[in-house]
Amino acid sequence: MLSWALTFFIIAIIAGVLGLSGIAGTMSSIAYILFVIGLILAIVFAITGRKPKL
Repeated sequence: MLSWALTFFIIAIIAGVLGLSGIAGTMSSIAYILFVIGLILAIVFAITGRKPKL
């Protein structure tokens, strides 16, 4: 999840530099949502002691 969040964040930065504000806003929102989901899953797995499948 965190790698996907980083990917969307980089796309948002590139779109922002190119002046595509609509795409940049959408990509940054997606990156934020994926980051929060990844963080929540990491906390849940740390509490339960389970390791995610690779």
